[in-house]
Amino acid sequence: MAEGQNGGGKYNKCMKTTNSTPQNTTEQLEKRVSSLEKQNAELAAKIVWYEEQFRLSKQRQFGISSEKTPEGQLELPLFNEAEVCQNPGEEEPSYEEVTYERKKARRSRTDTMKDLPVETVSHTLPPGEQVCSCCNGALHEMKTEIRRELKVVPAEVKVVEHRRSVYACRSCERHGTEASLKYAPVPAPVFPKSMASPSAVAHILTQKFVQGLPFYVSVK
Repeated sequence: MAEGQNGGGKYNKCMKTTNSTPQNTTEQLEKRVSSLEKQNAELAAKIVWYEEQFRLSKQRQFGISSEKTPEGQLELPLFNEAEVCQNPGEEEPSYEEVTYERKKARRSRTDTMKDLPVETVSHTLPPGEQVCSCCNGALHEMKTEIRRELKVVPAEVKVVEHRRSVYACRSCERHGTEASLKYAPVPAPVFPKSMASPSAVAHILTQKFVQGLPFYVSVK
């Protein structure tokens, strides 16, 4: 029985060895094939490189050395685009002139009268009236109010400047009491805050209703 068991063990070992041998052989062959394919690819790449070097060597030795374009080679229009695209028969483009209107700037009163002569009329209080109504102290001229109007003289236009003196009491100013102001009398204007004088209004009305001239002619 012991011999039978030993014989069976040897048989099993032989079977394992016999079964594993084909598998190992297949793996070795696959590795060998992979290695040969890799070497073949490297050799093919080297052959291509050597062929390219040989071609370049022949080109440098026997090729054309000038930069002249060989006949039959495609020429690219890189620097003559304007000549190729131009059309001599095409008409020149027309230009349109654009104009616009601008609102005329409005002139101020000062600009209107800057070239006219100025006649100054001063309005002051008589010396006897330059007395404070509170303390009977002497008044001094504190400021001057200016009102301008246009005076029209036939064939002459000038500016009349009314200067009215305003008086204050120094005694009241020193003692801090209520200060009273006195204004010199001045003729009232024809229209409040207007530059029209009686002569200017009379001149415009005469031209309009007597001579029949439009207002825009009188203004000019």
